[in-house]
Amino acid sequence: MKAADARAMTPDQLNDELAKLKKEQFNLRFQKATGQLENTSRVRQVRRDIARVQTMLNEKSASPAGAAK
Repeated sequence: MKAADARAMTPDQLNDELAKLKKEQFNLRFQKATGQLENTSRVRQVRRDIARVQTMLNEKSASPAGAAK
């Protein structure tokens, strides 16, 4: 996911994407623990996507408050 894609999403869509990514992260951790993980780079990619989505959610929640000051 690119940052531009995340910026175009609504907060509800971002929350849905965050839930999907966290579920994928759990599944990847489970695969790693059982020795079934083939694409190890996906773990890092998902972790960064989660951070990206959380950043966008924080920006969207802070923007109305910043405009009020």
